[in-house]
Amino acid sequence: MEVKKRIRLVTLKSVGFYINCLSYVKPKKALALSYALFSEPRIGKLQKENLPEILQHTETETFQHDEHHFKTYVWQGNETKILLVHGWESNAARWQKTLPYLQKSGSTIIAIDAPAHGQSSGKEFNVPLYAQFINKAVQKHQPTIIIGHSIGGIACVYHQHLFPNTTIQKMVILGAPSDLKTLLENYVNLLSLNHKMYALMEARFLTHFNFKIDDFSGRKFAQNINIQGFIAHDTEDDVVAFTEGKKIASTWKNSQFISTKGLGHGMHDDELYEKVIAFLQE
Repeated sequence: MEVKKRIRLVTLKSVGFYINCLSYVKPKKALALSYALFSEPRIGKLQKENLPEILQHTETETFQHDEHHFKTYVWQGNETKILLVHGWESNAARWQKTLPYLQKSGSTIIAIDAPAHGQSSGKEFNVPLYAQFINKAVQKHQPTIIIGHSIGGIACVYHQHLFPNTTIQKMVILGAPSDLKTLLENYVNLLSLNHKMYALMEARFLTHFNFKIDDFSGRKFAQNINIQGFIAHDTEDDVVAFTEGKKIASTWKNSQFISTKGLGHGMHDDELYEKVIAFLQE
């Protein structure tokens, strides 16, 4: 395992070195490559003819949004509806371990595939587009509860920031990042990209999404969220730092924060799920 990690690290640094060199002679090409590596998931896609078993016996629907389409999966239950929002390089099947706990309540469960994940279209993932997908599903199904994992969690927070007046009454956020700046800095450090590339990436977000990276922050978005929140993060999460979850909780007035230990980034745990259910039933 250690050998594989070293090989991966050397590969990443080599790619970063190439991008750095390219930035001086062909900055547009360097930016395109750097942004693609940052935004295009390598895994997580699903084929209709080879769906995981958990998704095979669901009601599916395809939604259109501009030139994009995305997929939802529904496990029918009562009138209480819960929307599930997965994270990076994943898909709706990631909720397999969570589903039995949620279904004990008899609720109708809806899971969504993110942009460029599952059976949804595209190569690029970004949170603003994901938030639009979420909003389409919310408008159609009118859930009272939304649960997001990892970057799906910050997409839920951003959705609530953009669309505060929906049917959603409670939100559960598991292992979510807060600040785009932190994500970008971690990416730049991982590849050892130079200051020129950081500036190019920063400018790319401003021109394409019309926001500065400092302003895209779960901590800032949560300031104006009024619905009830349950935020959980593992102290040993090696994908999204524990401090990111604390940031979101620090400004969300109507929220509770739970720290776990030993669950890693996946956050699958019987005790945690029992706490989530207790929060949803309050």
